[in-house]
Amino acid sequence: MAVQYSSARPARIGIIGCGNIARRYVAGMARFPELRLVGCADRVPELAASLAADSGTHAYTAPDRLLADGDVDVVVNITPPLAHATVTVDALRAGKHVYVEKPVAATLPDSERMLAEADGAGRLLGAAPDTFLGSAVQTARAAVDEGLIGDPVGAVAFVTHSRAETWHPDPSFLFQPGGGPALDLGPYYLTALVTLLGPVETVSGATRIGAPIRRVTAPDRRVESIEVTTPTHVSGTLRFVSGVLGTVLMSFDVWDSHLPKIEVYGQQGTLTLPDPNFFDGPVLLKRHEDDDWQLLAPILPVSGDDEDLSVQLLRGIGVADLVHALNGDPHRASGRLAQHVLEVLEAMQTSSDTATVVPIHSRVDRPAPREGVR
Repeated sequence: MAVQYSSARPARIGIIGCGNIARRYVAGMARFPELRLVGCADRVPELAASLAADSGTHAYTAPDRLLADGDVDVVVNITPPLAHATVTVDALRAGKHVYVEKPVAATLPDSERMLAEADGAGRLLGAAPDTFLGSAVQTARAAVDEGLIGDPVGAVAFVTHSRAETWHPDPSFLFQPGGGPALDLGPYYLTALVTLLGPVETVSGATRIGAPIRRVTAPDRRVESIEVTTPTHVSGTLRFVSGVLGTVLMSFDVWDSHLPKIEVYGQQGTLTLPDPNFFDGPVLLKRHEDDDWQLLAPILPVSGDDEDLSVQLLRGIGVADLVHALNGDPHRASGRLAQHVLEVLEAMQTSSDTATVVPIHSRVDRPAPREGVR
């Protein structure tokens, strides 16, 4: 019989990758009694020691020591994108379930290898982002499903500058293959769109590099400048299997704008959503006959003040989602959903390179709506 994880028998979590984002996971997972952090590891032992000291847990001397520990049930892989596949496959072969940061992998073939390994090992592979499980996207999903805007016709998503060079001590990975606005921020937006509208059928896109050199101005910076080797401005058109048309802009070159984050246009009205990098925020509805926008009441309790970034940027619900799936619940933040999103994002570059419309071969169901809170 499969182990049933609960507050009485929490799933034991090990983190591999103790960099800038790991503390958001530590704090976020602490909110779920069914999760218990048992240790962390990094190829730089000092990073693991620092995170372990801050979180009151164990630092392994190397990632392979963590993987060899039979007390670890689930590995949370927060390594840089280029390492996602290697670390994930090693963890699956060690008998662990894995939850990996976004993007699920740096390339589509890597993601396919990861999924095949998970299937062969009989283990679950989950993947970020998990923000679509928050009140904002779930409220918008319910509005679409209830027909409040009629049949969806089109959608837009505008991914504007993260300004990482102003706050991250070394954002080099964001401007190299495996990074860029498409793979760094695009998964939040595309995952939200697939949740709302279903899978994507075809993609056309165009890409370019904006500034070839980026100056890093973060106060605690470890590098002064970055040579940009991946596109930083991406535009695309998506045709969903449902027939909905989507327009997407993803850019590290748009510093200021009045663009919305996500809007969905139906035959009878419009929905506008907040930044899908956050769990909560205002979801607005305006039907054609309405004089003004209506603020929809969240269908789920909010995780915290949507203006409080310290709450909105916490991570961990996706790890809890994986553990609930081990207990028989729907697996929403799944590796297959993340792979579909990665295929769409990668297809934008392929379309730009080949000047063709690129078909999307993977298909996923919309993740089950999150109807309650444990």
